[in-house]
Order: sequence, then C-alpha cells, then structure tokens
Amino acid sequence: MITASPLPAQQPRTWQRLWREAIVDPRELLELLGLGHLAASLLPAHDTGFALRVPRGFAARMRHGDAHDPLLLQVLPQAVELLEVAGFGHDAVGDMAARVAGGVLHKYAGRALLIATGSCAVNCRYCFRRHFPYAEETAAVNHWRAAIECIRDDASIEEVILSGGDPLSLATAKLAELTDALAATPHIRRLRVHTRLPIVLPERVDNELLAWLQRLPWPAAIVLHANHANEIDDSVADACVRLRAAGANLLNQSVLLRGVNDTVEALAGLSARLFSTGVLPYYLHQLDRVAGTAHFAVDDKRAGELIAQLRGRLSGYLVPRLVREIVGESAKTPL
Repeated sequence: MITASPLPAQQPRTWQRLWREAIVDPRELLELLGLGHLAASLLPAHDTGFALRVPRGFAARMRHGDAHDPLLLQVLPQAVELLEVAGFGHDAVGDMAARVAGGVLHKYAGRALLIATGSCAVNCRYCFRRHFPYAEETAAVNHWRAAIECIRDDASIEEVILSGGDPLSLATAKLAELTDALAATPHIRRLRVHTRLPIVLPERVDNELLAWLQRLPWPAAIVLHANHANEIDDSVADACVRLRAAGANLLNQSVLLRGVNDTVEALAGLSARLFSTGVLPYYLHQLDRVAGTAHFAVDDKRAGELIAQLRGRLSGYLVPRLVREIVGESAKTPL
C-alpha cells in the first residue's frame, strides 16, 4: 500500500510574508483592477527611478475599474513624474542640511529625528524622501551607536522621532535594541513614530510590536499617514484599537493631493473615519516640492478655502492644521 505524502504545512500569513507578496509590477496592478487595457495610456514610457510597491491588501481597497481611484493615484507611476518643473528639487525640506550624525536630523528645538530605515511597505508617488540617500544616511547601522551617542550628548533633546522610510518596517527586535539603549538617557521624555504601515499593512500590528510598545519607559505618539477615508477598512480600524490598547496616542498626518483628497467631502470623510477609529487629525501638509510630484500640487488659496469649509462643517478637533515645511524655519509654518 502506498501512503499519501503529507500536505505541506500552510505558511502563516505574517506581515513579513505579506510584505514579500507586495505588487511591484504596475501592469499587474492595473490588470487586478480591470484597467489593463489602459496601461499604455496610464503608465510612463520610461522608468521614473521610483519603483511601484503596494501591499495586496491595500490594493484590494481600490475601486475596480476606476482609473481615478484616490488610492490608486497615490501609488501608480505616471508619465508626468518625468517632467522637470521649476521649484521642484531633490531635497525640498532641507534634510541634508539638518544632519548632525549618521541618519540623525535635528531641525527643531528639543527633537531629534532618526532615519530608521529606507524601507517602506508602499511607495507613495508624492514621497518627499523619494530621492533621499538612504544607503549613506540610516541611523540603524552599527546598532544605532552614532545616533545614540548624538542624542546622549545633547541634553536639549527631549523627544526622539522615528521616521524613514518607515520605522515599523524594521523587526521589532531592532526597534527594541534602540529603545533599550535610549532608556539610559535621562533627558528623553517622549518617543514619536511616524508610520504608514498600520494603514497599508495592518498585519504589522502584531503581538510582538504591542508588547514592545507596552514596555516603553516613555509616552509614545504614533503618527499615522492616511490621505483618504477609503484607506481605513476594518483591518486598519482593528490595528488602531490594538495600538491604543497598548498605550499609544494616535494622530494622523495627511498630504493635500490634487485628484486624491482636494475636496471638502474627501477631507471631512477622512477626519470622521479617523476619529471613529480613535485617531485625531493632526496635520494636513501642503505638498513638499519634490521632483516628480508637481502634478499633485494644490495652490495655497484653494487649500485655505478647503480648511475654511472644514471649519464650517466639523468640530474644531476634527480639523487638521494646514501647514507647510519651509527650510530653515523653527517649526512647521501654519497656512
């Protein structure tokens, strides 16, 4: 008698596995959305130098057959990215001038920002660091030593900000390595994490990450990044509930993007959806003028009109602060 071979064990659907399964071919994404016949007209003829990457779960929230879907427009490479537009450069927010150690930026009083990694689960087409030299400027190299020494030597720094890339793309053990080392620095009072992963890959909010948050010796603020209410499905809402239960304070920052969220209906819907998941609207950024992003720009007059309309429609705590980052200023500039 011949016995049947056992079936291979089902691999767990970990966030790392889902990351590896992300869509990286624009034509595949368009085919999945029933837009394959538009590939020639929608996609650039030449490489933009900034690859597509989008988790399949995020792509599943896009509207089938809609070439103007607000989630699709945030990730799909477009020919207009190749246009050279005056005033749009490679370092729009002055990151390179703010370096004080490898991967450490010090722009604002009391705060140090660490470029934790160059990796992201999704490549947003409007990214203000799409040209950043991550290979040379990442704070996590050499077990964070240069970054930790820089922070320890500056007693004015009370808040450490983890950015990137996306800091939650790092293994939780790597994050713990940093925070365990910083715990011996008495002048640190707060930790802030800027991340898009709970939005685009909510599976990242696993038990290990939550346990790390609960062990932190300081209050933690997690600043999420969602631009449209359609980004927040039940899986994202559940991730937010779990982050809050672990003690994190949740805020959201978004970018005002033409064709994506430049209507009062879209912005009001985003604020309402955020609050329903326990997230407070924080900033609405005017677009950082980075090369390849000009097609997303909304002029200041229109931006001001949208905020005025929001104030007339929503409670004050649901209206994000409209700001622009200006190189050399001591804080974000309200508009």
